[in-house]
Amino acid sequence: MNRYPIWKYIVIVVALLVGFLYTLPNFFGEAPAVQISAGKSTFTVDTSLQSKVQETLERSNLTPTLLSLDVGRSLKIGFENTDNQLKAKELLQKAINANPESPSYIVALNLIPRSPVWLSNLRADPMYLGLDLRGGVHFMLQVDMQAALTKRAESLAGDIRSQLREKNIRHSGILRDGQAIEIDFKDKATADLAAQTIKDQFQELQTTQETSNGAFKLRATLLPQSAKKIQEQALKQNITTLHNRINELGVSEPVIQQQGLDRIVVQLPGVQDTAKAKDILGRTATLEVRLVDESAEARSAELSNGLIPFGSERFLDRNGLAVVVKKQVILTGENLTDAQPGFDNQTQEAAVHLTLDAKGARIFRDITRDNVGKRMAILLFEKGKGEVVTAPVIRAEIGGGRVQISGHMNSVEATDTALLLRAGSLAAPMEIIEERTIGPSLGAENIAKGFNSVTWGFLAVASFMCIYYLLFGIFSSIALAVNLMLLVAILSMLQATLTLPGMAAMALVLGMAIDANVLINERVREELRNGAAPQTAIQNGYERAWSTILDSNVTTLIAGLALLAFGSGPVRGFAVVHCLGILTSMFSAVFFSRGLVNLWYGQTHRLQKVSIGTVWRPDASSQAENNSHTAVSKSSK
Repeated sequence: MNRYPIWKYIVIVVALLVGFLYTLPNFFGEAPAVQISAGKSTFTVDTSLQSKVQETLERSNLTPTLLSLDVGRSLKIGFENTDNQLKAKELLQKAINANPESPSYIVALNLIPRSPVWLSNLRADPMYLGLDLRGGVHFMLQVDMQAALTKRAESLAGDIRSQLREKNIRHSGILRDGQAIEIDFKDKATADLAAQTIKDQFQELQTTQETSNGAFKLRATLLPQSAKKIQEQALKQNITTLHNRINELGVSEPVIQQQGLDRIVVQLPGVQDTAKAKDILGRTATLEVRLVDESAEARSAELSNGLIPFGSERFLDRNGLAVVVKKQVILTGENLTDAQPGFDNQTQEAAVHLTLDAKGARIFRDITRDNVGKRMAILLFEKGKGEVVTAPVIRAEIGGGRVQISGHMNSVEATDTALLLRAGSLAAPMEIIEERTIGPSLGAENIAKGFNSVTWGFLAVASFMCIYYLLFGIFSSIALAVNLMLLVAILSMLQATLTLPGMAAMALVLGMAIDANVLINERVREELRNGAAPQTAIQNGYERAWSTILDSNVTTLIAGLALLAFGSGPVRGFAVVHCLGILTSMFSAVFFSRGLVNLWYGQTHRLQKVSIGTVWRPDASSQAENNSHTAVSKSSK
């Protein structure tokens, strides 16, 4: 009656092994390390950099305990102590950065898990610690959405002016009134023609006509859905830009997420220098387009670092090669409206497609017409340092405001270049409206308090269950421990960030999880009081308690999902652990504990008693049985 088929025990064993395996890394702690990440988007962290780092450390007799490469993101080198960590940082900064004033790679101090290599190879990594547990800085940034709309309206005003000029539609002037564009005409026919042109060419605008003193005014405004899309794109681009900038800080797991319609939350665990963090977040980047100096003197300066011709400058490209460009700036990033990766229609090579505004398109058309066969360099300036992103050859006149950059790049490089050009600067200005700093000592204190609360909560609950329900209480306590282990394992597998609210949710889950076992144990006791045989009582107890357990957990899960959907920040951290804890508790409290009971009692055909504490039976004398190991007998006939 109370026996599991073999496949159910296999499921339990596999769940226990996987849970133990992914929980284990959280007990090894962290080791001092040096983290290397790309200081510029045009540089990548790859195996060649790893080899160079290894050679540098070997020459200095520094033996790392761990060398972990996350291609494209970072290289982490662990050490036994902080002395070796500091020595390695100084050595690597000199070895991989030829120009200290403009470093290609950022070498930062960090902490990495002490997990054995075989666990890391199995992707068994510990949970990340949040800002409140590890310390760091927290910023709340307000994005100026109206500035983004105004900037777009300014660009559209220039585009409309160019379009009306091409269509030979005369007007008396174009003005921008906030986020609206006003165009004056002398007659209604011309105004109607202009309105139709705007409707055909600018689908994101809507127009209205006004008449005043015999003059006709056309007023163009952004459609509500277009304005919403512009705001969403501005917020998304700002978040992308922040990700690129924060790479310089060497933060292992920064939190950069949208909050509400116009705010961004930035949390940098482990960073204590608030001034440097604010400098990185407020950093600006500008894009410039210049012609490459094709003279013999310039070519000689590129190859031999010789004298640079008057009126030109020398910059380095992504491969470290010198490029001499003219000082005259043709276009800036203000004329770039979009940059997307794609492919060349003729050669099918990876390419980057740029979209310019009306002014930029006109300038670009004239420059490319007059300089066919010459090279044009696209430079990115950051903190006063310029770098050549690409320098393609002009094959033909390029009009229409759409530019293609191609040649010797793969799809990954095309995507990176497009992102760099698109997110080189913020789409809309931001203002820091809230900032706080949490010290590492406070984070360590929070960890200790959170760990103690979970530990003492578990011990208190387990002690009560063992005293009150005896052997069934031991089964319930084991199931509770399994529930906690599976919860930690899932959080580790998901690489979730554990925060203080998450630890509070973990402690709460312990009390909620044991509730299911209390319902089961009391249901078994009720069956015994009603005179059922022990085996029958166990069978009915689990089956009849299941519906109540399911109902209570589903309603609690609904509340948790509501917190997850509509909450933000600490509320979401609490909700994630809360929801996962409900799911693991249903497995451990019902499925796993039933397996233990079946394994212990299921093999006995004529079971005479079960150890479930005192069973109060309402008999005629209203006397209670005082046997803590209640024996309930029933004829097997």
